[in-house]
Amino acid sequence: MAPTIRIQDIADILIMTFLLYQLYTWFRGTRAIQVLLGLGFVTLIYFATRFLGLYMTSWVLQELGTVLIILIIVVFQAEIRQTLYRFSLLRHILDSSQDTQHGQFQEIAETIFSMAARRTGALLVFQRSEPMNELVSNGVQLDSEISPQMLESIFYDGAPLHDGAALIKDGRIALASCHLPLSISPDIPQNLGTRHRAALGLSERSDAVIVVVSEERGEVSLVTGGKLQLMKSTAELITALDEMFHSDKPAPISVREKIFSNLLPKMALLLGVCVFWALITMRQGQITTVTAPVILHGIPEGLILLKTTPEEVNVQLKSLSSLSTPPSKLDLTAELDATKTKEGQTSIRVQSSDFSLPSGLSITGISPSSIRITTERKLRKSVPVKASLKGKLPANLSSMQVVCEPNSVDIEGPASQVTAIESVLTDDIDATRLKKGNEYQKNIRPLQKQVTLLREAPVTIRLTARVKRR
Repeated sequence: MAPTIRIQDIADILIMTFLLYQLYTWFRGTRAIQVLLGLGFVTLIYFATRFLGLYMTSWVLQELGTVLIILIIVVFQAEIRQTLYRFSLLRHILDSSQDTQHGQFQEIAETIFSMAARRTGALLVFQRSEPMNELVSNGVQLDSEISPQMLESIFYDGAPLHDGAALIKDGRIALASCHLPLSISPDIPQNLGTRHRAALGLSERSDAVIVVVSEERGEVSLVTGGKLQLMKSTAELITALDEMFHSDKPAPISVREKIFSNLLPKMALLLGVCVFWALITMRQGQITTVTAPVILHGIPEGLILLKTTPEEVNVQLKSLSSLSTPPSKLDLTAELDATKTKEGQTSIRVQSSDFSLPSGLSITGISPSSIRITTERKLRKSVPVKASLKGKLPANLSSMQVVCEPNSVDIEGPASQVTAIESVLTDDIDATRLKKGNEYQKNIRPLQKQVTLLREAPVTIRLTARVKRR
């Protein structure tokens, strides 16, 4: 049976395509994108081996996938945290305003080009909306105002803080001598040194703006989004920084432009998601019948259950995905609500909501559609306890009588059965072995199935003098 495409399936495909495209745009040009592509390829191989019946290969890939997920979480924990932050819809509300530079770019740009003219290397990081806590390490706390003297003293060759980056946050120099993550992109020109690689590495993982001053060439570069742009003058750098921090909101992009821009990767991802969806829905429409025991909940306090007919029901399950749990491996039960049960016979309808199913399975039929339960009024009463003697007492003890302590116990159960019970017996005890002054412990014999003995401790049996009747 060919799988039926529902509106939910179309929404499922479009949402997954959107999420994958966001991951692609964020990780493009980083080492993480290579890992994601490799995982996607391994996933396709896994489904292909399952489809072809290559059980050993598919089992190895399945077990290997668990290890790879843990490994990826460990290796790319910083990227994962940054991605989750970008997904957060509250970050624009909770983040403080980024309007912090307020005309400082003139001084900063002039100082940067002054250092470039003297071949003084520098690396400045301007934090924007995304935090740098997880990406910037080993920084020295400063929290100082931005001034030409402070910038030149930080990056002066031989100064304690010159080796590393300075982090500018909220219009102040927050940290100096910071270490940044290096880019491992193979497309970086060989003539670019560690400063440029660190700037590119940070820009690939955040929305920060980084300014780099080359010590060898005396050049000033602006790095954002994994791209490096050479700045030729102070005015050009001021304009670029001002556009990034103080420009008006960009003109709104039409829905058509959003959909058809960067079309090739979008179509490739959409095709990949469609193929993946087809693979996981190959088993759609397959129907399996399983047996589920009936469990009743909420029987009224004054009633007791005598019989359930039948005690099991047959459930027809339809698989919606090859990723769903096989019906044969389910521990399925019918959890029925019996709170409206009345004394005598009551019919309860079995519904799909009475079953707890994992995602990917649905119920197409239940047989029988209802069950019949028989209940009776619950009764509790006290009955005498009698010792079950085997044989006769010795001649010298014939005047004695056997007594039980306690001499009565409470029982509970269906009224018809409890009413018929006049007494309960202990387990057999050999009367020929009884001795005066000794005590013996014996349990009470089991009662009928629905009747409960409201005592767990054994009964004490001993001999006492017979009371003479007047």
